[in-house]
Amino acid sequence: MRLRGQPLGTKNLIGARVEAARRSQGMKQKELLAQLQVRGVDLNASGLSKLEGQIRYVTDTELLALSRILNVSVMWLLTGEERL
Repeated sequence: MRLRGQPLGTKNLIGARVEAARRSQGMKQKELLAQLQVRGVDLNASGLSKLEGQIRYVTDTELLALSRILNVSVMWLLTGEERL
């Protein structure tokens, strides 16, 4: 497993949780990218890496697709909690 070379950015709230959920399911970035494309979200490997590193903004359609693919709630992706 490769470790992140740079600290997390500040352009989104969900990146670290997307990465954690993906890794906990044993899913590679390529697999996540394929699932996103099936759902009409066009994202490349660099974009996903930047999203997970929180150095890229996330659109609402990406947020919803990621929550469905990773089987986690949008609220959890945003806050780390199921309820506020």
